[in-house]
Amino acid sequence: MTPTRPPLAYENADFLEGDDARPLRILAEYMEPLARFRRAGIHDTIVFFGSARLTADGPLGRYHAEARELARLITQWSKSLTSHAHRYVICSGGGGGIMEAANRGASEAGGQTIGLNICLPHEQLPNPYITRELTFEFHYFFMRKLWFAHLARALVAFPGGFGTLDELMEILTLVQTRKLSRRIPVILYGSDYWNEIVNFKALARHGMISPEDLQLFQFADDPATALHLLQSRLVPDAQEVTPAFAHSQTSG
Repeated sequence: MTPTRPPLAYENADFLEGDDARPLRILAEYMEPLARFRRAGIHDTIVFFGSARLTADGPLGRYHAEARELARLITQWSKSLTSHAHRYVICSGGGGGIMEAANRGASEAGGQTIGLNICLPHEQLPNPYITRELTFEFHYFFMRKLWFAHLARALVAFPGGFGTLDELMEILTLVQTRKLSRRIPVILYGSDYWNEIVNFKALARHGMISPEDLQLFQFADDPATALHLLQSRLVPDAQEVTPAFAHSQTSG
């Protein structure tokens, strides 16, 4: 009987899908996106957060149209910049609603656009407007969050629910604690919505945040204003390495 060769470790599906290989799967969700970002020449991103449930014809439909328009304007502006790499690329969570609107606006402006999709019990499929080579599928929420923060030069948060709040507070906490080596401008789009669902001033009044923390974000209610705020806060740097990571730091 001819002996059968056992599979190589990196071709052993039973091993790779088991508990012992979890560190390898986590590392893969770092190394594989990194390789693709390098190949695509992605320097940095502007991240859009917002509800997957928000539809163009729903009660908050104006935000869908305005997310699409803002992403289009940002992409047109970014394409006009002189750079060896792709700057301020629109990045979303990859699903529907506001995420789809953002990717669509960037695509309509002829730019590359990123979708960081996540496997969920109720399957969320990547929307059709993401650049094919920049469509990612994550198993681990924390690795997906790392890539949101790692390349972000700015964040625009449209109305959303638990997921949007989770991602928004994650970025605000990183900025507040100065755990990132660069400041990330945060735009809360839709002042009426945000001031209704989060009483930011009460957080400061009760001493849960410092009054200065209220300066970590700004409000915008139309695409032109949001674009102007971003342009005024995004200072070009001399960093040549692509992708341009926001490195962590241990002190302010």
